[in-house]
Amino acid sequence: MARPQVKPTGIECPFDEDELIVSKTDLKGHITYANDVFVRLAKFPRSEVIGAPHSLVRHPDMPRSIFKLLWDTIQAKKEIFAYVVNMARDGDHYWVFAHVTPTLDANRNVTGFHSNRRKPDRDQVTRIEALYRQLRDEENRHRNAKDGMLAGYALLMNMIKDRGVEYDEFIFSV
Repeated sequence: MARPQVKPTGIECPFDEDELIVSKTDLKGHITYANDVFVRLAKFPRSEVIGAPHSLVRHPDMPRSIFKLLWDTIQAKKEIFAYVVNMARDGDHYWVFAHVTPTLDANRNVTGFHSNRRKPDRDQVTRIEALYRQLRDEENRHRNAKDGMLAGYALLMNMIKDRGVEYDEFIFSV
């Protein structure tokens, strides 16, 4: 299902700090489960969420390099934490701090992915917005999306390396 063409409104969707957004996807990233909080914030009927690609809620301000990092990590059977801005059906947005894990069967084969997301602190979002702006600027300097994504990813990895930390330490220090 193709996402309807919607432009960001700049309006943030409110949700409570104690709410968890939960979704599960298959190996291709199609949603197999979404809790009521996900459905409410996405502003799509549940019938349009289940089976849809998780990119249904992708905001155009999200750097492609962050999704590369996310997919590379979970496909390597590792968990990842990441800040993500999502976009609702009407163009409104909501920031989340996501914990994404691969779902493994008894033989440690990846069968899907599980994501729990919570509301990040406003100061964290402000710092992440600055970082993501740098990554998007780098991505947009390149002629095609793939080269831009790889350049943004290299910039992010160099920032982490320059701090002398691993990604987890980096993201938790934001």
